[in-house]
Amino acid sequence: MVSGTKRKYYMLGGKGGVGKTSCAASLAVKFANSGHPTLVVSTDPAHSLSDSFAQDLTGGTLVPVEGPDSPLFALEINPEKAREEFRSATQKNGGTGVQDFMNGMGLGMLADQGHTLRLLSLPDFLDASIGKILKFRQKIASATSAIKSVFGQEETRLDAADKLEKLRERMVKVRELFRDTDSTEFVIVTIPTVMAVSESSRLRASLKKENVPVKRLIVNQILPPSASDCKFCAMKRKDQSRALDMIRNDTELSSLELIQAPLVDVEIRGVPALKFLGDIIWK
Repeated sequence: MVSGTKRKYYMLGGKGGVGKTSCAASLAVKFANSGHPTLVVSTDPAHSLSDSFAQDLTGGTLVPVEGPDSPLFALEINPEKAREEFRSATQKNGGTGVQDFMNGMGLGMLADQGHTLRLLSLPDFLDASIGKILKFRQKIASATSAIKSVFGQEETRLDAADKLEKLRERMVKVRELFRDTDSTEFVIVTIPTVMAVSESSRLRASLKKENVPVKRLIVNQILPPSASDCKFCAMKRKDQSRALDMIRNDTELSSLELIQAPLVDVEIRGVPALKFLGDIIWK
């Protein structure tokens, strides 16, 4: 997968607690160790990249990850902070905050499935918001021109609308990038339970409507075979087998490449452990 790949962007998403962070971090380490400078970004409000890499990645800035053969950087984006920055940008006199917000935008590699779909719908939200701003702009244009002629002030509030329009255009490009099969792939991560598989099926259907390319499905935490007489383990394997059968018969998921990631007996934390996991998943 890594050797000879032409894709530049991989999005990993799924419900909470399925191991998205570990899978994405292991892929990032795999790329970096294969000679590709890599950036891994989390947009999940409940960040765990720091835990995965055993390194402090908080602060909302690019942080170099120690250990891989080639440069690897990580970034944890705070969606709540970004939302407040957007709200502030639309309210500031002169709109200078809009440019700051645009410059700070990042492309996520990790996403809760709800956050992923909201990100894809953001251009439509901006269309509606900017439409209201532009209507307001038309109403005050003549008054602003009069004020400018008297006081010599620039149309700072109107500049903000222009910058918001540029932000919308940028988000449209991001959405189109997600739909570009040559440069982007979305990987769904799940676990072998009926509930998780059902949610993954709905996510695939939603992504299909948005024309987002999905080719792989990672089923994490698969119990390895065992000859023990553990009744609990036998029941869990039976449940997991039922969930895997659901995937094979599901209209949305059955066409995807199925990657089974085993439940391991060590905590996946730090670059060596992530390399171990990546060698299992990303072949």
